Amino acid sequence: MTRRIVWQKNTQRSRGRDGTKRKWRYQEEENTMARRGDGIYLRGGSWRLDCRINGQRHMVALGKGIKRSVAVELASIARSKILRGAAGIRKRKDVAFEKVKEAYVAWITTNCRPRTQRVYQQQLDQLARSFGGKLLSQISSFDIERHKHRRVEAGARVVANREVSRLGALFNVALKWELFEGTNPVVGVKRIEEPEGRLRFLAFAEEASLMKVSPAVLRDIIVIGTNTGLRIASEALTLTWTDVDFQRNQLTVQAAFAKAGETRSVPLNSRAREVLVRLKAQSRSLYVFAKPNGLPYRSMDKLLAKACEDAGLDGTGISLHTLRHTFASRLVMSGADLRTIQILGGWRDLSLVQRYSHLSPGHCQQAIERIVEEFPAKFPPMPETGAIVQLAERRVSM
Repeated sequence: MTRRIVWQKNTQRSRGRDGTKRKWRYQEEENTMARRGDGIYLRGGSWRLDCRINGQRHMVALGKGIKRSVAVELASIARSKILRGAAGIRKRKDVAFEKVKEAYVAWITTNCRPRTQRVYQQQLDQLARSFGGKLLSQISSFDIERHKHRRVEAGARVVANREVSRLGALFNVALKWELFEGTNPVVGVKRIEEPEGRLRFLAFAEEASLMKVSPAVLRDIIVIGTNTGLRIASEALTLTWTDVDFQRNQLTVQAAFAKAGETRSVPLNSRAREVLVRLKAQSRSLYVFAKPNGLPYRSMDKLLAKACEDAGLDGTGISLHTLRHTFASRLVMSGADLRTIQILGGWRDLSLVQRYSHLSPGHCQQAIERIVEEFPAKFPPMPETGAIVQLAERRVSM
């Protein structure tokens, strides 16, 4: 920047030709030419950079209302970006969370079942509350930990883990679709410990109590659920008569409705077959479990809740999925191997079946008693009760 001498009126140091008192002062004037060396100059109140890199001229606006020292720092950053581009180092792809969420929802709509779509949409909506307005590169592991904390405070401890997993899936598809270049911050984020909980299944007495107070359609659902292991909402209520083969004595769960995404056949025992034969004789609908207007039932939750209340079983943890637990538990108690149970129930992983291999307390008691029944002559004789008491008293006195 150069300086020039200018006049200022109303001073007593000198007089101009018109007789007005003036004084000398220096006033900075904008220099329209770049300074030698750094190429930084001021024009129109805005600092600018004019430089040549690899023979190509680059002119960059650095900003208004800033000091020259700040402009120097900004110029250094600008040169660095230009040099990176000249060296073939391009900027990594980045994308807004909302844009990836929109694309991911479209993929879910095409590839997932309606029930799964609703669950994933709920998870993504919660994630949007924490990460909306951010680029993917701006989402850190610490941000995810804060999301977990918010959800735990809201009482959604288990759901928080599902949402973190959904966020990880969102990052994975963004990387796969080449919308984002970076790392997945979900990797290494520790999940919240979840209590295993008790897998509830029906005792025969509880089943009998429910059958007494249930409407006809719910009684049929209870029989089918406990004898075939079908998931009620997604598999049983979507059954059509084309899925039932009375000649081969089996029903088919179509891949579109199976949780594992694979078609499976389930044999019918005499109890399940009896129910289906009766329903077939009465049916005028395509669906096995249909309303009077021929449309399928969407849910049995309210009917089951009312039946549990009438049977005095409300608050005991019975749900429609309890019927599936009951199916697996009774198979185990009858001596079926885990691999057979996995095939019949359509579980993808054998470890999931092992959760169902629990036994009722009464069944465990019977198993323990078999030790005595099988080997009665092998046990040493029991000491008399009086001798045991005397021995105990002697030890206490010592």
